[in-house]
Amino acid sequence: MQRLTRLLLGAATVALTAPMLAAPVLAEDSPDPIVIPTHNWSSQIVMSNVVGQMFEGMGNSVEYVSTDSQAVYEAVRLGDASLELEVWEGAFGASFRAAVEKGGIHDVATHNAVTREDWWYPMWTKEACPGLPDWKALHDCAAKFATPETGDKGRFLGGPVDWLKHDQEKVDALGMNFVVVNAGSAAALWAEIAAAEKDKTPIVLFNWTPNFAEAVWPGEFVNFPEWVEGCDKDPAVGPIPDKTYDCGNPANGYLKIAAWDGMKDKWPAAYAALQKVTFTNAQIAEMAKLVDVDGMEPEDAATEWMKANEAVWKPWTE
Repeated sequence: MQRLTRLLLGAATVALTAPMLAAPVLAEDSPDPIVIPTHNWSSQIVMSNVVGQMFEGMGNSVEYVSTDSQAVYEAVRLGDASLELEVWEGAFGASFRAAVEKGGIHDVATHNAVTREDWWYPMWTKEACPGLPDWKALHDCAAKFATPETGDKGRFLGGPVDWLKHDQEKVDALGMNFVVVNAGSAAALWAEIAAAEKDKTPIVLFNWTPNFAEAVWPGEFVNFPEWVEGCDKDPAVGPIPDKTYDCGNPANGYLKIAAWDGMKDKWPAAYAALQKVTFTNAQIAEMAKLVDVDGMEPEDAATEWMKANEAVWKPWTE
C-alpha cells in the first residue's frame, strides 16, 4: 500500500512539473516605461502607438518621445530609447549599421514588407514629360519643373533633411539640371501633390512605399541607374567612374525593427512580443491612411487599427 502511494505521489509530481518545464515563465517586466521614439511620418507614429498600446495591454508602462530619425539609433544604442519600429534600408540603413557596429543595439525582426524610397511623380506628370520613367528624360524635361525658386532649373521636392536621401549628390553625380528643395515634413509633400493635382502641374518629389499615396495619386518611381552595393561610397562602383551616388536607391529594401540590447533583460515579456511583430505593406499603408486621409490623431488611429486587426497582433502577446 505504501509503495502504491509513493508511486501515485510521484506520478502527480511529474504531472505537475511537466507543464512548468514545457512553458518556462519569463521574468517580470520592469515597471520603468518602455521608451518608444516617434518621427515625422504617419505610419511610424501610428505603428509606434499600436505597439505601445499592445505593451500597455500586457501591463507595461510606455513613454513616447519625438526623436530625430537619424539620431534615434544612437539613442537606442545607449538605452535612452528602447526600440525603433521602422528602420528603412534606404533612408536609415547606414545609421543603423553604424550603431550596430558600435554595440548596444541589434536587429530584432524584419517586417513582411518590401520598401522603395526614391524620386516619384503622379501620372499626369508623364503627359508633360512622356519619356518618363527614364531619369534621362526627366533631365531633358527639367524646365517643365522649374519654379521661381529654382530659376531655369527643375525643382525636385525632397523629404525632410533628416531623412538623408543624398538627392543633391545624385543630381551632381548624374549632371541633372535640377535643384533639390527639402520639404519640412511628410504632410508638406502630400500638400504639394494635392496642390499640383488641381491644374495637373508637373511635379517630381520624394516618395516611398508602403504608404497611402499611390492609392490616392497613381504614379511611378523614376528609373535611375540600378542600385549596386557600394555605389553610394565607392566611385568605382556605378556607371560614372569618378562619382558616388550615381544610382537609384534599393528597389526592394528592407524594413526592420531594432532594439536596445538591454531590453530583453529589462522587459523580457515585451521583448518576446516585439520579436513577433511584423507588418505588411498593406497594413502599414492603412495606418498612414487613417491619419493622412481620414484625419485621425495617431493614437486614435492606432486604437482603431487594433480594434479592426486583433487577429493580427493578439497572437504576438501570447
